[in-house]
Amino acid sequence: MNAKLDLATLQTAVAGSAAAFRCRRRLQPAGGEGDKVFPPTFAGAVYAVEQRRIPGRDQAVTCVLLDSVQSQANRMELALQDAIDDGRIKMPLIIVDFSEHAPTGDVEADAAAGRLIDDVGKITSLQVPHRIADAILRDSELQENGAKVPFRKSSKGKSLNKVSFANATTLFELCPTALIFGMWDSTGPKGGLGPAFERAIVSEVVGIDAAIDEAHRARGVRHDPLEIRAAVKIVKAADKSWKVADPKAKGATEPSKVNHSSVPFDSANAGVTVEYAEQLTTLSLICLRRLRFPVNGHSKQATDVAARSVLAALALCAATLAFESGTDLRSRCLLWPDGPLEWELLDRPGSEAQRLTLSGDEAVALLNGAVSAAAALGLPWPTEPVTLQPSAELLKLVRLSQQEATKEGAEGKV
Repeated sequence: MNAKLDLATLQTAVAGSAAAFRCRRRLQPAGGEGDKVFPPTFAGAVYAVEQRRIPGRDQAVTCVLLDSVQSQANRMELALQDAIDDGRIKMPLIIVDFSEHAPTGDVEADAAAGRLIDDVGKITSLQVPHRIADAILRDSELQENGAKVPFRKSSKGKSLNKVSFANATTLFELCPTALIFGMWDSTGPKGGLGPAFERAIVSEVVGIDAAIDEAHRARGVRHDPLEIRAAVKIVKAADKSWKVADPKAKGATEPSKVNHSSVPFDSANAGVTVEYAEQLTTLSLICLRRLRFPVNGHSKQATDVAARSVLAALALCAATLAFESGTDLRSRCLLWPDGPLEWELLDRPGSEAQRLTLSGDEAVALLNGAVSAAAALGLPWPTEPVTLQPSAELLKLVRLSQQEATKEGAEGKV
């Protein structure tokens, strides 16, 4: 029976010389061994395939990437967002609130008022691609001293200009996930000299010993029960309505252009089979030890350890909540683990890794305990979000982009 990963174990590991927490587990398609899975496609509509050395194999084997480091980070952040929405955890958060600009349903009135076509709602620092350094936050405004101020020119935004490894308290207070999932403030006032923090937690899912038949194609037909024929032409109008074309009408096209008639499909991305999938997640404690957290201008070992313990607990909580129930990566890529999620503590070189269990509920309790210990030492952990409003230009950019998206076709979609 493995020990539970409790707060004392975490704090001892962070304060000591332990290198990392690691979780390595096998997964199979939810349909069972040998069921086909569909990897993500990258530039050129191809899978990411490479040869890897696998323990116990004499030769390198063909492997395919099923979920990238970046994608895994996003899944962990969304797991934290779900936990916040469910009231399980409270943590620093920045919100851009588009609610005031939601559509009313009156198309003409919405257009006149500059309202959005599709409701965006609220977007948080856990949902934007670049965390606190994201352009969505940069191009929004904070109400400060009775006026709307661009976020990066507000007092909170300006404090980011002084962030460094020796002074990470501001990020801890505003966006702690930037310290575990990484950040580069390359679009801030300092440009390429903006502060950069590497990822402390890294995870990916790889299909091992993948069988990829490049000659095979996914083929089929989307069947139309009305049996509408391509020979019967239609004419489309600007408002997306259509009518059956006269025999000599100009601009006539097939009914498939308005989603009528049977449509065959033919794709080179026909999926793969793998012997098994492996998920490898590593949390570097060495990375966290580079960070200092001064309080009131003074840095102490006790506060540094407390803040690092919070970040380690946050990373473990994010990973555990995201992955303990299996991994649904995309359509036809639902993976089921061979066993429960367990962590290994890599403590002393040459010694056997200590195996530890951590459930989702236990991970939440671990985080809450670490936060309480840090708060007792004066470290900031605000639970009320910082709320921004989109600037007029950002709002206009979103609305015009939505307007383009309503046009038939995907020419403007990237």
